[in-house]
Amino acid sequence: MFGAGGGTSSYAEVEQTDVVLLWGSNAREAHPIYFHHLLKGLDNGARMYAVDPRRTSSSKFADAWLGLDVGTDIALANAVGREIIAAGLHDADFIAHSTQGFEDYKAAVEQYTLEAAEEITGVPAHAIRELAHDYANADTAQILWTLGITEHHNAVENVLSLCNLALLTGHVGRWGSGLVPLRGQNNVQGGGDMGALPNKFPGFQDVEDPVALAKFEAAYNMSLPAEPGLHLTLMFEAMEQGRIKGLYVIGENPADSEADVAHARKLLDGLDILVVQDILMTRTAEMADVVLPAAVGWAESEGTVTSSERRVQRVRAAVPPPGEARWDTDIIGDLANRLGVDWGAPTPQDLWDELRSLSPLHAGMSWERLESEGGLQWPCRDSDDPGSTFLHGWLWADDLEGRDPAPFSVCHHEGPKEQLSDEFPLRLTTGRALDSYNTGVQSGGYASPIRYGDGIDVNPADAARLGLSDGERVRVCSPRGSVETCVRIQPDIPKGLTFTTFHFPELVDVNQLTNPEWDPRSGTAEFKAAAVRIERIETEKTPDSDLATTLADG
Repeated sequence: MFGAGGGTSSYAEVEQTDVVLLWGSNAREAHPIYFHHLLKGLDNGARMYAVDPRRTSSSKFADAWLGLDVGTDIALANAVGREIIAAGLHDADFIAHSTQGFEDYKAAVEQYTLEAAEEITGVPAHAIRELAHDYANADTAQILWTLGITEHHNAVENVLSLCNLALLTGHVGRWGSGLVPLRGQNNVQGGGDMGALPNKFPGFQDVEDPVALAKFEAAYNMSLPAEPGLHLTLMFEAMEQGRIKGLYVIGENPADSEADVAHARKLLDGLDILVVQDILMTRTAEMADVVLPAAVGWAESEGTVTSSERRVQRVRAAVPPPGEARWDTDIIGDLANRLGVDWGAPTPQDLWDELRSLSPLHAGMSWERLESEGGLQWPCRDSDDPGSTFLHGWLWADDLEGRDPAPFSVCHHEGPKEQLSDEFPLRLTTGRALDSYNTGVQSGGYASPIRYGDGIDVNPADAARLGLSDGERVRVCSPRGSVETCVRIQPDIPKGLTFTTFHFPELVDVNQLTNPEWDPRSGTAEFKAAAVRIERIETEKTPDSDLATTLADG
């Protein structure tokens, strides 16, 4: 919406803001370091609304929990927007000066009355009204979100519906107010910054921009494609069509992490060549023709990482890589050499200086400044630029700094692609647990006294209706496959909803169940909304403690 692929705010802002909307995020477990900043804000008097289908551990710190039905975020956001307008709480001056498309947005949300939204979302009308009024009336307010918003077939529209609320109230482009997508893994932000996106050069410069294209072609003395490449989901479609026959995977485990993973494994197995570069032997690496052992980025390598607040920081090798493991940059450089291109032996600082010469967002971040100042936030355009604590201050400039006004987006409720049915009457959603990481490769090798997530969480009423007991082993089926797991009866999960994590594919291969429908604008699959049923099977109970024992024993 605003032309930059990063969160608008610094971490310190959430410590000082007045209202927080934590939307589709269990930050206490998925982003625990950031959550400590959020807790400081609550200690300082901020009010928090947690919007999530589950009553998560994060929501228990909130002033109010809005337990919406899975996939109804746009209906709720539109109802909040409509209520703000109907109550006259929108910032008319900001809207007139800094935005465009307000009248179309206003007409689009008119149908989303509080009563209509309650019917769609399951959230009481009074709770929607309270959230709308508190957010609009606050001097400063932030909207935070993660995969609960983005892992849907309409992920981008989910995000845009939240951005609309910031435009409606002027809660963007100034200290304390902003839009904060929390990154789920270390240096996800940095990967995007460096151009690890199919439609962007480093610094979020469009590959379809002739000026940017010419700059990069001149720098590398070669012609470059003038159209976007394929994102991950389209890559798998290309594999299925025979258009991709080889894959080079760096730091990714799609053989466990893809939705409808049985189908994904079949496609990976059918490649002519699969090369994997990683720090551990993932399931994808086990399938590979060639494995290139890499050094751990945060402990065994030199370079930079970028956080969710756009802060670039130096990382330094604390220990040498073990065995034959090498820095990623050295591996890629040697591979280029084998393919007939001599890149020499650039140091991490050489590579960083190359980036600075091509990315205006990073131009002022010299290696020496990163060392001496402990990190800088982009954009940082020259050596005198202190960096940017927040983004989009231009929205408040008299002339908008020559930019076009920010657009409202018309978004409408659709709901999940996969509807519930008599055959599959329960909704399955997935997420993270505090002590585990993604597909479990990095965290599964040690035991933890707080570990959970290998079972399926079920509401007590659903368990009683199905005749299930806590710890009972069951079969969970979706239109794509089935897995066996254990029931964990949880009063914090609403009736009709089930939940599990994706951390333990060796024990519970949950992505055999998840829905591969994907958002055409982001390529993200709808991990958050599959239809399932639970079947009883005759077996002994498996205590929760068996998980830690199993993992610890290898």
